[in-house]
Amino acid sequence: MRKNDFTRLIDSNDFRELFITYLGWNRWRGNSRLLPIIIEETEYQFQTIADRNGLQVVVAEVDELPNNSLVRKIDNQLRRQAQDYISIYVLRREPKHHLWVVPLKNVDKRDLVSLEYLDAAHADFLFSKIDDIEFSPADVTTIVDVKEAVHRAFFVNSEKITKDFYAGFKKQHAAFAKFITGIDDEIDIKNNRNKQWYASVMLNRLMFCYFIQKKGFLDGNPNYLRDKLRECIEQRGRNQFFSTFYLRFLRRLFSDGLNHPKHDREFERQFGRIPYLNGGMFDQHQIERDYADIDIEDDAFVSLFEFFDKWQWHLDTRVTASGKDINPDVLGYIFEQYINDRAQMGAYYTKEDITEYIGRNTILPFLFDRIAHSSKTVETMFAPDGWVWQSLKMSGDRYLFDAVKQGWTPDWREKIPQDIAVGLDTEAPDLLARRARWNDRTPEPFALPTEIWRETIERLQRVDSIMAKISAGEITSVNDFITYNLDIRLFASDLIAKSESGSFIYNFYDALRSVTVLDPTCGSGAFLFAAMNILEPLYYECISRLDEFKDNPKVKAALDEINQKYRSNIHYFIYKSIILRNLYGVDLMAEATEIAKLRLFLKMVAVVDVDYRADNLGLDPLPDIDFNIRCGNTLVGYANEKEIEQDLSHASDILQELANQEFKDRIEQEMQTVAATYREFKRLQLVQEEHFAEFKQAKAELQNRLNTLNDTLSRRLFIATKGDPGELMFQPLFEEWLASHHPFHWVAEFYQIIHGNGGFDVIIGNPPYVGYTRKNKQTGVAVCEIYQVPNSYSTLPTSNLYAFTIERSNILISSVGKLGMIIPISAFANDSMLELQLLFKQKLGETWISTFHQRPAQLFEGVLQRLSIFISNKDDKHIFHTTGIYRWYSENRDFLFKNLAYTVCRQDLQPHLIKVGCNLEVSIFEKYASNTPISTYLADAGTNNIYYRTAGGGYWVTFLNDEFDCVAVSNKHTPFRNDYNHKVFSAILNSNLFWWYYSINFDLFNFKDYMIFGFKFTYDMEQEVVPLSDAMESNLRDNAYYYDIVSKTRGRNQAVTYRKQLSKPIIDEIDKVLARHYGFTDEELDFIINYDIKYRMGDELNNDSDE
Repeated sequence: MRKNDFTRLIDSNDFRELFITYLGWNRWRGNSRLLPIIIEETEYQFQTIADRNGLQVVVAEVDELPNNSLVRKIDNQLRRQAQDYISIYVLRREPKHHLWVVPLKNVDKRDLVSLEYLDAAHADFLFSKIDDIEFSPADVTTIVDVKEAVHRAFFVNSEKITKDFYAGFKKQHAAFAKFITGIDDEIDIKNNRNKQWYASVMLNRLMFCYFIQKKGFLDGNPNYLRDKLRECIEQRGRNQFFSTFYLRFLRRLFSDGLNHPKHDREFERQFGRIPYLNGGMFDQHQIERDYADIDIEDDAFVSLFEFFDKWQWHLDTRVTASGKDINPDVLGYIFEQYINDRAQMGAYYTKEDITEYIGRNTILPFLFDRIAHSSKTVETMFAPDGWVWQSLKMSGDRYLFDAVKQGWTPDWREKIPQDIAVGLDTEAPDLLARRARWNDRTPEPFALPTEIWRETIERLQRVDSIMAKISAGEITSVNDFITYNLDIRLFASDLIAKSESGSFIYNFYDALRSVTVLDPTCGSGAFLFAAMNILEPLYYECISRLDEFKDNPKVKAALDEINQKYRSNIHYFIYKSIILRNLYGVDLMAEATEIAKLRLFLKMVAVVDVDYRADNLGLDPLPDIDFNIRCGNTLVGYANEKEIEQDLSHASDILQELANQEFKDRIEQEMQTVAATYREFKRLQLVQEEHFAEFKQAKAELQNRLNTLNDTLSRRLFIATKGDPGELMFQPLFEEWLASHHPFHWVAEFYQIIHGNGGFDVIIGNPPYVGYTRKNKQTGVAVCEIYQVPNSYSTLPTSNLYAFTIERSNILISSVGKLGMIIPISAFANDSMLELQLLFKQKLGETWISTFHQRPAQLFEGVLQRLSIFISNKDDKHIFHTTGIYRWYSENRDFLFKNLAYTVCRQDLQPHLIKVGCNLEVSIFEKYASNTPISTYLADAGTNNIYYRTAGGGYWVTFLNDEFDCVAVSNKHTPFRNDYNHKVFSAILNSNLFWWYYSINFDLFNFKDYMIFGFKFTYDMEQEVVPLSDAMESNLRDNAYYYDIVSKTRGRNQAVTYRKQLSKPIIDEIDKVLARHYGFTDEELDFIINYDIKYRMGDELNNDSDE
């Protein structure tokens, strides 16, 4: 589109011509005037001026452009008339001044992206986006295509902006720390841990203030801090004895302003109107208590504010022409990159699609289970023939994700090309020949990006199977939503919207208010954020329906709480309720917990607009969640009362037995007192402005009681693990142990959950992947040299913190809870993790395991980690659902978690947990598993060898009958008994079947002898296999690629790569022989020959190159 046409149409408000004539959209055929939307006594009249496959473009003239919170309220009503839309607001008094609002699906949550400009001359940013939503007359599109185009155009690439911001932030952090005095000044700045920490504390507080000042919460001045700094510097210049900005202004702003509910006239004269925030963020920090003489030079703030002012600070998802829009997501990235050198610690920042997938498949199934048993009325609704599952039965394909349905129609078999359709019949002969084209790239409209026909057919057949189960009423369990990867969030939303039962609505809301979600290694709060994003719309939808059933006393009580105790809008109430009631996190790093709380607070403030006529500028105080998000060592400390009793169970005489009983009774009483104090503290948060002194006193009392209780428990734990060193040495040794171990006593900190509820309802997270005994490369110190976990951990032989965290979580979770985490593949694959695998088989219930490789794309950006996600129930159903191993290209990331496919798989035929993704693989494995491990044919010594490498290879592993052509450290050989031909074994180990066996059993990184020789094959077929082995050997050597490598230790050496992919036809012939040996069907043979083929063969698959 030409720029002058764009300018003319924007300035003349001719959006109809813009979209229909220039962008190729269609005229709207229905009634163009939508039903009026009334929000806060203002009417919004939208008119549809164009559409494309149902995505509407709507325009409304307004007296004031709506702010973000108002836009969200409008969206809640507008989406009922136009689920997918682009809305354009035109300001009546300045008709060239427009606001575009576009709802986008961002990892299954609905973001509203807004783009504002004064006139066409200031709309260059919009013009740069417009080509992405232009279609030609020849384009055949679906609603999925149009939504993708709109998403591509308006999606905010916050990652790139955040990275740019971080590059500058890192320099500012380093410079800021140098201006701080009064914190261990004798220690050099690089090694001054507390000074670096305080720099982070201050920058976190100041970033928070930058966000809220842009909304007008700091005296209505969007440049409040910068202006106050300038005033202080000017006043200081007139009086050389005047104190710094930090001492004179900031410390008082934080303590007497943002952290205090009442401000006198003198305060307001100097500081203006400042809201009381509470939240604990502006309480006196531990470092401020420890160091009384802290000061920071003014120059630190001059430089920092100059940097901050280069960016546009928003608490919402917004696009401006600057391209420098910063939202609170930046805080998580900063934490990941700077504050907590996470890669060193074996922990990684977890992206939203991962946290959302784990969150929705743990939180929502738990809620459904709780609601299903909440009352007899609701229990009937959840019966197999009840309203809930009948609603699903009538839903068609509504709950299948769009990506899964790409190209699907009931008659897709008749629409696909004939040379593809001919391979659908698995019973007719010559299946391999009939599927000759199945490895070709799938064209539109059937394909997801990079798909080949083999993948597309599997996906479309999966849709058929799921649709058949839905329409037959076979899905009557919430766990099936995990198994078949259905949109449980949409299903929950629909049930709330359609239910005519007040009991169902109230009990859903009650379950929301009571569910407890824990991340035991929370970091900067990524999983807690995911939980909030999952819970928030359900809260809103329930509350929206409650008013219809207010005659119910329980409903009335719930509505009274909403209507009477909160002055801010409903979304603020919801976020506050979620943060106070639902979310819990623990991390060893105090910096981590501070960032997590800060991000949650910003999420709350984002939904409130300043109201200068209201008390506290219309803002309810933030919840104080110092007792929800805690700092401590998840792995060390008493998890529950049973663990305390175990330490008291070894009395040597009657006196000690009596002392132990007295200790137990005293601890029990003190824990109950702490729990009661916590409940009172929580209650007072609802009315804390009116009872500020009482609230502060309650917090202090709670902290003191908790400190005393923790000290008592820690002393008991120290003696139990280290022995009693005697009165003289006890205190110094105890304090040393306390500083290194940071024990966290769950039963004390969360008594009301551990004791009252039997544990947390949902535990989710990404635990650290750190070897317990492995020395850190930078520090040279192992974790076990810093602190020791108890010997009672059954997973101690695994020597990895993530295994310990899972075992700990299994203790902390309730008997009906849900557990979900992302961990390395090795957890389920390697001998070193057998104790953890045993824990899954014996102590956890029904489990879903999905597996993700690191090539060609990675789940953790820039980090080569092979990963698994598990979802486990705490029940007695020891059933395992697994996926195959997912590899993908970066362009498939958006569809990755929508396209998962599970199958039930026995896990008792081998020591490890295998990773298979379809019933065909299950059948193959069961036939394969009845054979004998080839380790039974090995000899202790001899010349009947096979040769192989234990490193390198990527998608291929190579076995030879004779020695390698070049020397390498990883070259190995192993002898077989002389009555067995070694060439048979080299052939079968070169097969596609062996690659499949290795992939589903192990971690695809280590290649050890127990992995190789655990392959099962009952020796025979020598006459058929040996000629193929010889042909394979000859072909590998003929196609070998030789090159030189230079090593610091060994100098220049020749190396060789065996381009095994060029031997694929011979490998396939080996597999045809093996198929007869194992009794595989033609369909099973086709699967094995083509296993992983898109990635193993690469360009050769489509004959694009010779390499």
